Amino acid sequence: MITPDRFATVPCPTYPEIRLSLCRPGRVGAMIDAHQPSAIHIATEGPLGVMARRHCVRQGYPFTTAYHTRFPEYIHARWRFPLAISYAALRWFHRPSSAVMVATDTIAEAIKARGFGNIRRWTRGVDTDLFRPRPKDFLPHPRPISLYVGRLAPEKSVEDFLALDLPGTKVVVGDGPQRAALESAHPDVVFAGAKQGEELASHYAAADVFVFPSRTDTFGLVLLEALASGVPVAAYPVPGPLDVIDGSGVGFLDEDLGKAARQALAIPADRCRDYALTFSWDTSVRQFLDNLRCFR
Repeated sequence: MITPDRFATVPCPTYPEIRLSLCRPGRVGAMIDAHQPSAIHIATEGPLGVMARRHCVRQGYPFTTAYHTRFPEYIHARWRFPLAISYAALRWFHRPSSAVMVATDTIAEAIKARGFGNIRRWTRGVDTDLFRPRPKDFLPHPRPISLYVGRLAPEKSVEDFLALDLPGTKVVVGDGPQRAALESAHPDVVFAGAKQGEELASHYAAADVFVFPSRTDTFGLVLLEALASGVPVAAYPVPGPLDVIDGSGVGFLDEDLGKAARQALAIPADRCRDYALTFSWDTSVRQFLDNLRCFR
């Protein structure tokens, strides 16, 4: 894998937690050629992705790409930059791809309407050994505990969650450019910071409901992590939650996010766990490999 840890990096403007690679096109191209790959997959539209795309197009190498993040909506949420211009840039990036992989049917239809082609499904999986039901006493706060896990940034609409009038305690796990401002504005909320591994899994399992306020995610892997932990989900009826949650009986989707959170509290933990077990990494791998048939 050719990843940012092999290059010098600089902080992304307004989002220093994300590092942008400083790379020369020739170096990335030489690294690709040295591997003599049978297949090339470009994971993101960042600097490395642009350099890899450039080399593949020039050398006539087929490659696949993935549409993981709704960058146009993110940029629009931060700077009100026109969506049409951002989507034009993404169409340029993905146009030569033999297959543009997306996680859900909703996102596939959305980008198809924006002029994307060669779209194929690539679902997500969840580590059900790590994320599993555990004792609830890991968090000592008054119940019910409503949990958010993710970046603290404008595009995630975390303020929508924090502003809800909910019983018990709100807990936020994660970090990002909005953390200081959100902590100052909501002293009643528990901000736990970024967590990983067992500590992250324990936070999930100790919650009573997982609240997902984002309207811009293409999937929302955190939804599966919460469900695997036996925790029901509350979210808006938007792409991502609609694909993962709608009609499953493991969460509630409503434009009234507080109503969805209160209703979700009644959902049994075992129902959530059983549903999450249907999202296996084996299925995800099979779909990915099937999408590489374009190279044959």
